[in-house]
Amino acid sequence: MVSRKPVVLSRDSLPTTGPWPVSDPFLFCVHHNDQFPAADGRLGPKDTLAGRTLGSDFSNRDGWSMYHGDRVPGFPRHPHRGFETVTIVEQGIVDHADSLGAAARYGQGDVQWLTAGHGINHAEMMPLFNTQDRNPLDLYQIWLNLPAKSKMVEPRFAMYWAGQIPVVRLRSKAGRETRIKVIAGRLDTQSALAPPPHSYAAKNDSEIAIWDIRMEAKSEWVLPASREGTCRSLYVVSGPSLTLDDVAYQSRFRYGLEPTQTAVLKADKGPVRCLLLQGRPIGEPVAQHGPFVMNTRAEIQQAIRDYQRTQFGGWPWTTNGPIHGTEPTRFARHADGTLEHPPG
Repeated sequence: MVSRKPVVLSRDSLPTTGPWPVSDPFLFCVHHNDQFPAADGRLGPKDTLAGRTLGSDFSNRDGWSMYHGDRVPGFPRHPHRGFETVTIVEQGIVDHADSLGAAARYGQGDVQWLTAGHGINHAEMMPLFNTQDRNPLDLYQIWLNLPAKSKMVEPRFAMYWAGQIPVVRLRSKAGRETRIKVIAGRLDTQSALAPPPHSYAAKNDSEIAIWDIRMEAKSEWVLPASREGTCRSLYVVSGPSLTLDDVAYQSRFRYGLEPTQTAVLKADKGPVRCLLLQGRPIGEPVAQHGPFVMNTRAEIQQAIRDYQRTQFGGWPWTTNGPIHGTEPTRFARHADGTLEHPPG
């Protein structure tokens, strides 16, 4: 009889604020989960900003942060080179603006996939619209590395509107539901929307999967196996605990899983939310300096020189943190002028 390998190979605690631990081919993962107060009518928080370090507020004071914003929360103009960002917004609104002249307002389940390639400036602001009640923001941002051959491709972004993203709904014998939002990869008969053409996720053997998993109390689901050599991380984001193959594991941890084994997940004590990040390692050297990710220090130095010289296309906006109007209507306007809205 062949003995079964352990399902859980490692575990790391998840900080309340700041980036979570990741494995190649992922570079970064953070969960912004802010309970912003009522808005002030100018798309910022009504509550006082006194005592916050504006421009660098990651305090989570009263359950929210301003980040690098000074009136509207968010991340004003900043550069990237050599990787991709995948931004998953379950609640709230994000305003995107970039050095190509493109813009987008998205949220409420939408996903933006941005390939920084040879270099882009962009802003990610978080306008607040509800003046009568709280403005919750629930956002994952994930950085996915680009292989060396793709680090200098043309920058671009794609919008995956909430209604387009495949969702797998499974019911246990007790009738309780597990819902998996398939942002990248394939699950059962559902394949994610096509990743950008130069993405590592577009390679057939990358095994990239990004799944947002919600389990009702008393639900059960069998996580399918992947290929040997795949790095598989299960982040138990919230809930009382999660049982994997009849062993209880705490929430607020990342669990490194054995990819070749199936695992029975049970939410025995209450609803559980998880994020799964999976992929075959790119296996190349990583040189990182803030928002630049290359393969060598010389390439990082070149990125800095290029940014100082070209500003990655400059900045065609009048402010460093553009806001796209006072109505929460979602849209995307691409660099070629193409305008799109969520279907329906």
